[in-house]
Formats: sequence, structure tokens, C-alpha cells
Amino acid sequence: MGLDSIERGISLFAGAIAMILAAVLSPHLLKATWVTDSAKPSKLKTCAAGFHLVLSLCERHRLTHPSDWLPQFLEILIVGLAIIFFALRRKRAGVAVGGLLLGLALGSVGLPFLFVGGWLIIRALRLQKYGDASFRGSSIKAREVAKARREGRTVDTSPPGNSITTKSASAPAPSKRYTPKKRTRKTR
Repeated sequence: MGLDSIERGISLFAGAIAMILAAVLSPHLLKATWVTDSAKPSKLKTCAAGFHLVLSLCERHRLTHPSDWLPQFLEILIVGLAIIFFALRRKRAGVAVGGLLLGLALGSVGLPFLFVGGWLIIRALRLQKYGDASFRGSSIKAREVAKARREGRTVDTSPPGNSITTKSASAPAPSKRYTPKKRTRKTR
């Protein structure tokens, strides 16, 4: 259930993107920076207090302290390093959780991380169910299972190499402790 070479490469690329985002954010940690906030104007083309109308948007310039940027920087750095660590160790669950966490935390910038995390989870489910994580392999197995079900027979869908044995579907033997004894009817 570890990462294959394609998944590992994409995971390492996602970790590299996270490190680039952390590097882009790092200058904000060194000195106070000016940030522009924008908002939509009201129906009467007026802006809220502190904002001024520029073309069709209300804008406000404000000075941010380096401590405003520290939590987001640490989050991107730590989760990005975790993604790289788990990708190098070929741990699918760690990369998927890290990608989903980073994607949810970053909002629209984090969509690529959400896609990577979701993609890894879908591939893990296919690998578990059909023994093949690819679209082509899992759809072939699914067609085989559907055909067998229509014909009334069973197909082993476990991944190759697994030695799973199943017992027959007969009823269990009655237990002496819990099964009440049958009463015999008296005939007259």
C-alpha cells in the first residue's frame, strides 16, 4: 500500500511547491509590509470606513507586522516538510493527510494540494478493492466482478499475493451452552 513511482514523484513535487510557497512568504517575516485589502462596493458605489473606491473595487492599504505572517509560514513549512518526509518513506496516508490539511488551510491557493490528497485517497481505495490503483486496471477488475455476479459465480478481487481463505457459508454448529434443548412433544 506504499506510494508507487508516479505517486511519489507527484508527492515530492507537491512538497517542493509548499517549500516554494514558504520561501515566497518568508520576506514578510523580516520586516513590516504593506498589504492591500479589496472589497466590493455597495449598490450605491460607496465603500466601508477606511476603504476608498479605485475603479470598481474598494481598497485599503494597511501595515502588517511580521508576527501576522508567522502562523501561516510555519504551517506551510511544517506540513510541506511532512509531505516530503512521507513521500520519501512512501507512506500514502501521510502524504494524503498532509495534502488535504495544506489544501484546506490555504484556500484557493491550496487547490493543488487538495487534488493530490484526494487523488491519493481514491487510488488507495481502488488498490484496496481491486488490487490495482490505476483507472484501467480497476475498471477491468470491476467489469470482471460484474460479469461474474450476473452469471452467479464469485471472483477473487483480493490483490495478488494475498492468501485469504474463506469458509463455506454453512450455518455454525449449535452451541451446547447457548442453544436451548428442544422439547419433545408428548403424544396422547
